[in-house]
Amino acid sequence: MKLRNDLTLRQLGDEYIIVDPSQDMIDMSKVFTLNQSAAFLWEELQGKDFFLGDVVALILDNYEVSQEIAEHDAKQLITSFQEQGLLNVV
Repeated sequence: MKLRNDLTLRQLGDEYIIVDPSQDMIDMSKVFTLNQSAAFLWEELQGKDFFLGDVVALILDNYEVSQEIAEHDAKQLITSFQEQGLLNVV
């Protein structure tokens, strides 16, 4: 899978948002917010093909969590990205 390359992460103060630029007028219901950890992972994965194991490895390399928590969090993140239409499945 791969993150959509037409989406750009922006930081506004302490918030991170993604807006779909294909909208003629910005629909605030289609603005996606990310916490700092999700924004970090987004930036690390942008432009790359990746799998669940890649996300787990990034979490383990950058956060002090167990393998089990990293796998759970990675699955949740990918599921959220899929549900919001932020991924291209390759």
